[in-house]
Amino acid sequence: MKRIELAKHYRVAENKKFKLSDINPADTWKLKSKEHAREWLDEGVARMADLQAKLYAQNQWALLLIFQAMDAAGKDGTIKHVMSGVNPQGCEVFSFKAPSARELDHDFLWRTNRCLPERGRIGIFNRSYYEEVLVVRVHREFLQRQNLPPSLVTNNLWKERFEDINACERYLTRNGIVIRKFFLHLSKVEQKQRLLARLEEPDKNWKFSVPDIQERARWNDYQRVYQEVLRNTATDFAPWYVVPADHKWFARLVVAEVVLEALESLNLQYPAVGPAKRKELAQVRKSLEAENA
Repeated sequence: MKRIELAKHYRVAENKKFKLSDINPADTWKLKSKEHAREWLDEGVARMADLQAKLYAQNQWALLLIFQAMDAAGKDGTIKHVMSGVNPQGCEVFSFKAPSARELDHDFLWRTNRCLPERGRIGIFNRSYYEEVLVVRVHREFLQRQNLPPSLVTNNLWKERFEDINACERYLTRNGIVIRKFFLHLSKVEQKQRLLARLEEPDKNWKFSVPDIQERARWNDYQRVYQEVLRNTATDFAPWYVVPADHKWFARLVVAEVVLEALESLNLQYPAVGPAKRKELAQVRKSLEAENA
C-alpha cells in the first residue's frame, strides 16, 4: 500500500454530486491491524518532523490545515497525535469558538484571516470560517447577530458565501499557502457511545456539555449542510478529505498521510549555502579551533 493511495482515497474535489453516504464512517480501507496503523503513523510522524524543519528553513511555503466535524469526532486528539513530532515553534493551533462581539462587527472571514500561518509554518484551524455556512445555516438566529444589512440577506446568501470562501482559498494558494481540509466523518451511533463515555468516566466529564445533545438533535440538518459545503467548496487547489472517524486510530493515520503528501509535493529543501557563506563559515571554524578553551 502506498501513502498516496490512502491520501487520495478520501479526497473530494470538484464533485457537485458527492454524497456523504459514499464514505462509511467505520471504514478502515485495506488495514486490518490497529498495530500496523500505529507503526505506519509513527513512521509518518517522524517523516513529518523532517519535512517541517525544511519548510521552516526554506521559508517560502505555509501549510493550513482545517478541521471540521460533529461533536466528539476527535478533532483535538487527531491534531495532538498527528502533530506530535512537529517543532512547536513552527506550528500553531487556533480553536474557533462562538464569535465575540468584536468579531461579529467584522466580515465573516476576518477572525480567521488574522490567524493565517506565516511562511515556513503550519497553521491549524480547529473549526474555521466554515462554521459560517454550517452552524449559522442550521441556526439562523446566529445570522441575525451579525447585523448584516437586510438587503444582503437574500436567498443567494449561502451560494455567495461559498463563492467568497473559494475565492479566498484561491487567493491564499496563489500566495504560497497550501490548504488541506478535513471533515472527520463520525456515525451517529459512534457519537452516542462517545458522549455516553463522557458521562460515565469522571475524567471525561469536563468534555460534556448540554449543547452537545442539543446539536445532536439536529444531526440530519448538519449532515445535509455538510454535504452541500463539501460539494461547493471542494476544489483542486483546496480539497476536502472526508475521513472515516469511527476508529480514532484510522482517522489519525489518514490525516497524517494527507499532511505528508502535501508537504512532499513541495520539494522542500534546506537553503543552499553559497561560496561567500562557506568562506565565512570556514573563518568561523578556524577561529573556534584556535581558541585555548
